[in-house]
Amino acid sequence: MQRRPRRHEEHTNHESWAIPYGDLVTLLLAFFVVMYAISSVNAGKYRVLSDSLYAAFRGAPRTAEPIEYGQKDSGATTDLQQHVFRGAHGLVPTVASATPPGPAIPAAVTAHSAALAQASAALAQVADDVERAMKDLVDRKVVTIRRNDLWIEVEIRADVLFPSGIAQLSPSAAGVISELSGVLAPLPNAVRVEGHTDNVPIRTAVFYSNWELSAARAGSVVRMLAAGGVAPQRLAVVGLGEEHPAQSNDTAQGRNANRRVVVVILSTGLTDQNSPLLGAPRPSIGPQDVPPPPAAAAAGNGTDHAP
Repeated sequence: MQRRPRRHEEHTNHESWAIPYGDLVTLLLAFFVVMYAISSVNAGKYRVLSDSLYAAFRGAPRTAEPIEYGQKDSGATTDLQQHVFRGAHGLVPTVASATPPGPAIPAAVTAHSAALAQASAALAQVADDVERAMKDLVDRKVVTIRRNDLWIEVEIRADVLFPSGIAQLSPSAAGVISELSGVLAPLPNAVRVEGHTDNVPIRTAVFYSNWELSAARAGSVVRMLAAGGVAPQRLAVVGLGEEHPAQSNDTAQGRNANRRVVVVILSTGLTDQNSPLLGAPRPSIGPQDVPPPPAAAAAGNGTDHAP
């Protein structure tokens, strides 16, 4: 009887994990080597390489040389900087293109800016003349003058110009308006006259509301300015009623402050005599410096309307 050869069992390879583990360790080592190399790059050499690459592709320089005061800029010729790019075929000289000049400022813009500066200086001189001519009235708190670069405000207390509830100028108003018209007559500036009232309603046969009263008072001042020599085409009447109070209407002093006429002298650089800005709303220059009401008004009912 023939004996069958005995089969040997195949041995299981328990070390098959070693190959992928070795690959993983190798990859990790390569990763850390690369990270270390990146972290230790010389910033100066990296910048030189970056600039060389940028110049090699004819990019414009990213930094400009400052021009010292007194240094002449030829404009026609510029110093060309040569950069050398090390390529695969040796040294390749390249020339960096010069930075193109910025857009020139239009002559019209420059002329307009110069005109505005000249108009602002002229308006400052007008403000000085008005303050000098009306110094006595300013000291007596009858007139308040404010200014900025665009206009001048000459605020006159309404109780100095008008009796209560009336738009006809009082005899004492002639001196105030004549002082102002004497300064404004020779000037080219446009002038708008604003009438203001308090919030106490009025409804008479002459004035239906505060709108009519404020406009009529501004018109009376304009007529006197024109009679004093101010060109009528430079004048405008604006009735603002009770809509732009200087102070609160809750007190007699506040209501007296709100009853006023404001003569606005506009800069020649802001508008001309035909501009709609003559009648446009205008923000206030600053906090109102309003004097206390006179004794007669304080003793009365504190309103701007006849009983």
